[in-house]
Amino acid sequence: MVNKRQLLFIRDVFLFTFTAFGGAQAHLALLLKYFVKNVRYITEEELLELNALSQVLPGPASTQTLVGIGYKVGGLKLALITFLIWIIPSAALMTFAAISFAKWDQQQKFSEILEYIQPIALGIVAFGAFNLAKRVLVSQLTIFLAIAAVVITMVLRNAYVFPIAILIGGMISSAIGTPKEESELRVRLFSNINPKKLIYFIGVLLILASLGAIINRTSLFSLPIRLFENFYRNGILIFGGGQVLVPLMFTEFVEMKHYLNGTNFLSGFALQQALPGPTFSFTSYVGAMSMKTFGYGLTGQILGGFVAVMGINLPGLILVLFIVPFWEDLKKISRIKYSMVGINAVSVGFIIAAFILLVQPIGLNLMSIGVMIGTFLVLNFTKISPPIIVLAGILLGYFL
Repeated sequence: MVNKRQLLFIRDVFLFTFTAFGGAQAHLALLLKYFVKNVRYITEEELLELNALSQVLPGPASTQTLVGIGYKVGGLKLALITFLIWIIPSAALMTFAAISFAKWDQQQKFSEILEYIQPIALGIVAFGAFNLAKRVLVSQLTIFLAIAAVVITMVLRNAYVFPIAILIGGMISSAIGTPKEESELRVRLFSNINPKKLIYFIGVLLILASLGAIINRTSLFSLPIRLFENFYRNGILIFGGGQVLVPLMFTEFVEMKHYLNGTNFLSGFALQQALPGPTFSFTSYVGAMSMKTFGYGLTGQILGGFVAVMGINLPGLILVLFIVPFWEDLKKISRIKYSMVGINAVSVGFIIAAFILLVQPIGLNLMSIGVMIGTFLVLNFTKISPPIIVLAGILLGYFL
């Protein structure tokens, strides 16, 4: 039974969903406003701790923080309602955008409208990469790991480079940075973990990967299963939120698998930046466009958008609900903290490699390069947010 306080919370989740522009950093300020200052659902300290937990875990930080608040206010049921309210609007809009692009991408005027959008998207990616690199690449080890990730990605260009490199980077930084005296705390923590839940979590990935490989690739069900496995796997592996997600997706789905082309990818990402809600909803666009590429109709494209956004979000949703009960112990373990140093450094390397791949189609187009650099400078030296820049780019393309 939902009580009055929980109904009020649901109302505020709707308000947050439709005003949450600007990515995870801006979202935190709004979370503080709606769920601490306006109505005290949790304390400021609890909010910051939930946000810290979300930064440690793979997956969408804003989504995990919001779901964690819902769990504290009303348990599992309210957490799941919160999750659906948060992801459905932007995911539905991005799926609609993908279906529209698939129908209209041959029209000359539509291409002209998008002329400025693609370099703007590159400028936004560059800004995200620059800010993440400033925070992460602060030692010789992190710089080395980032450079190694760039080289490996550019040479091998295989989707399974990502999980292997992330694992190795985390192991190296953990081994080098972790103090020795933690065994008792680790034993106490992991004795509270139900191993069956971990088996289920990893088992979903293995089963879906196996089904995608076994089912004939011409089967009607093959691509949706493979898409779900692809996004579920990425949901497990992505640390750092949307600024890491987008370059990795470009490398895997455009460069490696050719599920959609670079033009449509960048256009969709730029439009997502103009919408409120989670950056991870961009996956619904990629899923729908992928289904279109392989000849699926309207229903198939909607299915593609659904399996993509659910696949990318489920690992983070499961993890945050699973870990919240023993977060107090988890955050004390230095081995986890130091592994994040290497994981984030490798993620920066992936972004740099993907940015190189993203820029290559521009070539020596001075207009596009100028717009890209201008977008970066505006974001770096002013308080103008990405949605305003994207909307300005759409208007320029429409009227010029």
